[in-house]
Amino acid sequence: MLKKLLLLILFVCISVCYDSNAQSSFAPLNQDYYHLIDRYEIKRGKFSEGFHTTVKPFTRKSIVALVDSVWKDTSIYLSPQDKFNLEYLENDSWEWAKSDSAGKSRKPIWNVFYTKKSDAYSSSNDVFDIHINPVVNFEVGTIEGKNATSTTLNTRGVEIRGMINRKVSFYTFLTDNISLIPDYVKEFVDKYNQNEQRVAGRLPGMPGEGLTKEFRQDPLSTDFFSARAYITFQATKNIQLQFGHDKNIVGNGFRSLILSDNAAPYLFLKLNTNIGRFQYQNIFSQLVYTGFKPNDQIFPRKYMTMHHLSINISKKLNIGFSESVIFQRDSTTGSGFDLNYLNPVIFYRFVESFQGSADNAFLGIDFKWNFAKRFSLYGQFMLDEFNSKQFFKGTGFWANKYAVQAGVKYINVFGIDNLDYQAEVNVARPYTYSHYDDANYSHYNQSLAHPLGANFEEWSHIIRWQPIKKLQLTGRVIYAKFGEDRTTTENWGGDILKDYDTRSRKVLYDDLYGNYTGQGRSTVTTILDFRASFQIKHNLFIEGHYMNRKYDSSVDKLDYTNTVSSLGIRWNVPARQMFF
Repeated sequence: MLKKLLLLILFVCISVCYDSNAQSSFAPLNQDYYHLIDRYEIKRGKFSEGFHTTVKPFTRKSIVALVDSVWKDTSIYLSPQDKFNLEYLENDSWEWAKSDSAGKSRKPIWNVFYTKKSDAYSSSNDVFDIHINPVVNFEVGTIEGKNATSTTLNTRGVEIRGMINRKVSFYTFLTDNISLIPDYVKEFVDKYNQNEQRVAGRLPGMPGEGLTKEFRQDPLSTDFFSARAYITFQATKNIQLQFGHDKNIVGNGFRSLILSDNAAPYLFLKLNTNIGRFQYQNIFSQLVYTGFKPNDQIFPRKYMTMHHLSINISKKLNIGFSESVIFQRDSTTGSGFDLNYLNPVIFYRFVESFQGSADNAFLGIDFKWNFAKRFSLYGQFMLDEFNSKQFFKGTGFWANKYAVQAGVKYINVFGIDNLDYQAEVNVARPYTYSHYDDANYSHYNQSLAHPLGANFEEWSHIIRWQPIKKLQLTGRVIYAKFGEDRTTTENWGGDILKDYDTRSRKVLYDDLYGNYTGQGRSTVTTILDFRASFQIKHNLFIEGHYMNRKYDSSVDKLDYTNTVSSLGIRWNVPARQMFF
């Protein structure tokens, strides 16, 4: 039923878009790339007219429009590095630039390849536009710590995007990957990955990816495909539709507690409606709950619907409201997607309660305030369940489940050009995002919000400095305090995959109260991370990376420290960031 309905929607929309405006693909999610967009929106002193930066990804057309507005505003001081960055953003989406010379290469190869700086091969006219690029990420390094070894990453693939009649856009990204992962990554993914159990432990996984395989019978080596693909079209002047497999983000921070890119790509149909200062987004998605089933079985499915309303209260203040529902249907309650949730403008909590309140509903609010052309304050609040009477009593009632974020961005710190700072705190109460069945807030066993799940407090500090045009230095300090389960039968609220009816205070004491953030085995991780990236050609980076991760448990014998040092080359792909 769902497949037939989606095909009907696609057919109607493609038919409608015959008379619609030009359509753009999206710039892939990339923290370094998107930081530049945030920086110039802050520097400009007012929000972008064509899109809301709280909801990601952004269309390439909108990014170029922002770049044009910065170029035109003569009151904005631009350092040589800023001018380089703006040219970089414009060259990366040259098909939307007003100048025919945008992105043009000085030395194309045989007048066929690299006629544009950003594309190995490209061709663009009013009928057909296409861009093809290789994807490479080679990295080699050493690990010092509990299991001293080496680390490697070998990624090869292709990225293709384009448009047909400038009405329908398409995107596909495919890579084959082999990686020798640090032991802390192995321990992290062992908690959720579906790979079958072996004598020596679970087969390795990879954060943010789906199915993985063991490489050469090495428990720390993983082999996996990574793929994303979608089509996008403009149904009307103000309504845009996207259908495919990818990730989405709601938020302005380093993390998101509403919807992040932490989990694997998933199938979705997305509607973006932009009218003046309002942007309204609907996401209808099919998720996978793998459990710990063998890889030769069909994994169970679950579904998510989400809508998010973003309002520019002024040119500097934005507020967003979101609502999402995770639900399952089986042969007893009705198979497949529940059509009640296809209504794009209804209050989902009504639908959920109307059918018996068996689904997992969430409410969210976010805000962003840019001021003084230097600062941006932002935050989020994600509500799972809430009992106001118990909350104000401070009794630690288990069903007060929520997550809070607050952060600030400061560009050109102390007047130093292109030195940017970001500070952020995230807190999630125990059992937030969990459910009594498989309708927890996860996809492919991975959290759709924060990688730590729940029952944690985290502080992050990020410094980015661009001392010269092609060199970017990034430093991070991340401190997280959380509570872990001592055994597989315990449930102190951090593992969102566990049934919240198995919570430990209920099992041990038949108690609804006394829960607090960080309960269980007290654990602290401290991450010091530094990365230097030098862009030798467009989207081709040589990188050096250093990370020190300290794991400090209340049980001293579990303590360990990892130190990772690596060198690599990265081409047309964002850096993998595994901070947990």
